[in-house]
Amino acid sequence: MSVPHRSPAAGLPDFGGTLGVIDEGADVPIVAPKGLMEHAVAENVYAGTAMLRRGVYHTGGGLPPGEKGLIGVGVGFAASHGLPSLLAPTLDITRSGQEERLDGVLFRFQLTPDTEAPSEMNFHLPERRALCMAENATHNLHNILTLRGAVVRDARIWSRYLTEAIQLFGDDSDVLFASHHWPTWGTDRLKRFLSEQRDLYAYLHDQTLRLTNQGHTGTEIAEIIELPPVLERSWHARGYYGSVSHNVKAIYQRYMGWYDGHPASLWEHPPTASAQRYVDCMGGLDAVVAKARAYADEGDLRFAAQLLKHATFAAPDSAEAKELLAQVFERLGYGSECGTWRNNYLMAAQELREGVKPVPIAAGSMASALSVDQVFDSLAIRVNGPEAWDHTVSLHWHFTDLGARHQVILRNGVLVHHPTQRPDEEADLTLTLTKAQLMGLLADQTGLDGIEHSGDPAALRTVLSVLDEPDTGFPIVTP
Repeated sequence: MSVPHRSPAAGLPDFGGTLGVIDEGADVPIVAPKGLMEHAVAENVYAGTAMLRRGVYHTGGGLPPGEKGLIGVGVGFAASHGLPSLLAPTLDITRSGQEERLDGVLFRFQLTPDTEAPSEMNFHLPERRALCMAENATHNLHNILTLRGAVVRDARIWSRYLTEAIQLFGDDSDVLFASHHWPTWGTDRLKRFLSEQRDLYAYLHDQTLRLTNQGHTGTEIAEIIELPPVLERSWHARGYYGSVSHNVKAIYQRYMGWYDGHPASLWEHPPTASAQRYVDCMGGLDAVVAKARAYADEGDLRFAAQLLKHATFAAPDSAEAKELLAQVFERLGYGSECGTWRNNYLMAAQELREGVKPVPIAAGSMASALSVDQVFDSLAIRVNGPEAWDHTVSLHWHFTDLGARHQVILRNGVLVHHPTQRPDEEADLTLTLTKAQLMGLLADQTGLDGIEHSGDPAALRTVLSVLDEPDTGFPIVTP
């Protein structure tokens, strides 16, 4: 099935290693916060190809390790490798305070939705006086919006859940650990650590909104805001993975959206068309490159990069502009404290010189973990609307292993689907099959051999014919 999935060094969210721990079908509980599967698919499959492509920049997946290449991601040295896998949870955590005894060990859970992930939880081992904070409190500033792309996280609720964790577990813990980095030992130290982490996210949230309400845009606020001295001096609050700059912009985006309020921003030309006009206004490509070189020589790498972005989009075949931009990106990368900024800059430099190197998609067992609704959602977002405008077909799917029926209709360039209880619902094609057969049909597209059906098989061929294949190697720093 052609749906995007996690790939080596892609830098996507922290799930996908289930079969590295247990065998499929093993009698082992799989515990997760309620809603994990829905959020995992929404964040990783629906926009997964674009996230995968940007994730290579995010993690430096194409950089050689070394002082001029990959030295880390901020939350670790590199993204994990190998085939991803995901099995559905067998035990949902539905409320904070829920207790479960697993292999003889008592776990007490705290649900923290919309913090580091849409579906997230911390847990406490009261008999061991140990507290796991997932990725909600690590030894750096995390991401409110990861550079690979994601739903914007809620810094306000993130800080509130850290306060709740202190209240629920602080006095009853001797050690705090998380999904990344090293543990924090001692009740007083871990409470101070959690308090400063809480203050970090709360400060960024509150000050961003204060300055927003004074009329500043996200870009302006990112230049204005400063952390309090105590937080500025705290090593665990440094921007090794997230950064104050892009997190402030993310908080602004969560509340205000992409529009900065200036009407000139409403209907700007797209990047290539804008670049051509800017270059024309500035006297042509040679003049722009010369100006950019002068700014770079003076140390204003940020503006040199802006000018050279216009130059390379206006004249993508200019070797001089691309090489100079690559050099500017290298200098910006080498000067970045934030690991993901460094990786983005250095990946861009590499791509300007060597071109796009598509990363193969490693499907693993991710597709099999999707629900039937999610499978049809994944097809719907691949429908080429204009190619499908003139088609109207309907398919009725009866899944014998699930005891479920689904109606799928292609109309007006939209693939609409919904569960149904009506076995006699009118359709151009009716299929009786298992979910595994559905996955095989979509993966191989070899036809209906072995699948019970009635009606016109051309209806299925019509649906499959209007599905676009995702592009895992689209350009980023060139048009």
